[in-house]
Amino acid sequence: MIGSLWSDFKEAVSNLRAQKTRTFLTALGIVFGVGSVIGMLSIGAGAREQSLRFIEQLGVRNVLVESRPASSPEELQQRRRSSQGLTERDVRILEANVDGLEILSPRRSLYPSKVLPKPSSAVPELYGVRPSYALIHNLRAVEGRLLNADDDADSAAVCMLGDAAKVAILGYGPAVGKYVKVNDNWLRVIGVLEQQIMDAGGSGGGQKNDRNNAIYIPFGTFQYRFWDRTRFLKDELDGVDLRLKAGVNSVESAKVVTAILNSTHRNVEDFSVTIPAALLAQQKRTQTIFTYVMVAIAAISLLVGGIGIMNIVLATVMERTREIGIRRAIGARRGDILRQFLSESILISGVGGLLGVAFGMGLSWIIAQAADWKTIVTTASVLVSFGVAVAVGVLFGIYPAMKAAQVDPIEALRYE
Repeated sequence: MIGSLWSDFKEAVSNLRAQKTRTFLTALGIVFGVGSVIGMLSIGAGAREQSLRFIEQLGVRNVLVESRPASSPEELQQRRRSSQGLTERDVRILEANVDGLEILSPRRSLYPSKVLPKPSSAVPELYGVRPSYALIHNLRAVEGRLLNADDDADSAAVCMLGDAAKVAILGYGPAVGKYVKVNDNWLRVIGVLEQQIMDAGGSGGGQKNDRNNAIYIPFGTFQYRFWDRTRFLKDELDGVDLRLKAGVNSVESAKVVTAILNSTHRNVEDFSVTIPAALLAQQKRTQTIFTYVMVAIAAISLLVGGIGIMNIVLATVMERTREIGIRRAIGARRGDILRQFLSESILISGVGGLLGVAFGMGLSWIIAQAADWKTIVTTASVLVSFGVAVAVGVLFGIYPAMKAAQVDPIEALRYE
C-alpha cells in the first residue's frame, strides 16, 4: 500500500513538473487563500489581545465613575440648580454605602501651562490620586517606588512619571531623585511607572488620554498646591475609581453606585459609570464575530483556489485520456487511476498551502510594520488554514479523479 502511494506521489510530481506554469498558476489561488486566512486571523488575534489586555488593566473588579464636564456656562448653571457634580462628598458616601468595596481613589487632573525641563513632545497631563489608585489600576514602578499614604497625608511635593512623560521630560537616564517643575511647583521624582497599554479602539471607558504621558501626584498635593484656571466648567473631581472585593458582582455593584449618585445628584446626568468586566465580555463577543467574518471573507479565496484545482485536473483528464486508456489496457484498475489524479490535486493544494503559510506570515509582518498594528500568527491559525487547503484539494479533486477512473479504456485508446 505504501509502495503504491509513493509511486502515485512520484508520478504526480513528474506530471506536475511537466506543466510548471499551469501548476503554479493553479496553486496561486490556494497560496492567496491560505495567506489571507492567516493574515486576517493574525490581525484579529492582535486586536483581541490588545483590547483585552487594556480592559484587564482597567481591572475586572473595578467600577469607574467619570465626571461629564458641561459644554457651556449655561449648561453648567442648569446643572448646579440640582447637582454640585462629582465631589468629595460623593466619595465619602460611596465609601460608607457600597457593600463589597475594597478601596477607592478620587481623581483630579489638569493640563499644566508650564513644565520644566521642557518636554520634547506633548505636555504631560497632571493627575492627583490617592496611593490606592496604583492598586486599583495595577500600576508598577520600574524605577523607584509608588506613592504611599505618608505622601498623601503630608501633601508632599513628589511625583511618579509615566513611561512616556519620563522620556519626554528627563530623557532615557535615571529619573528618581530629579526634580520637575509643574506650573509653579517643584516636584521630586520618586518613581517611574511601567508602560501601560492604551486602547486603540477608544472603548475602554474611564480615562481616555495617554496615561503613559502623565505625571501622578498625591491627591492632597493636588488639592493644596495646584489651581486649575480652566476648571469653571468641570466638577470638583474628574472621577472616582473603585475596586471591589474578590467575588463581588461588579455589575450589581455598579447599579448600586449609579443609584447612590443619582440620589445625591438628583438624577442629573453629569457622570458615567464604566464596568470593565462588562466591557471585557462585550469585547470578547465582538472579537469573536470579527474573527468569524474575516475568516469567512478569506475562505472565499480558498474556494476560488479549489475551483481552480478542479478546473485544471478536469482539463488534465481530457488531455491524458489516451494515457488513461493505455494504463487501463495494461492492467491498471479504476482505483489506481483515481489515486493518481487525486494525488495531483492534493499535491497542488499541499504545496500551495505551504507557500500560503509563508505568504501569510510575511503579510502579517508587513501589516504590523506598515500600519503599526500588532499582529499575532498563532499555531492554530497555521494548522487550520493549511488543513483546510489540503481538504480543499481532496474535495475538489475527487470529481475529476472519479471522472478519470470511469473512462472506458477502449474509447480512451481511440481518443485522439
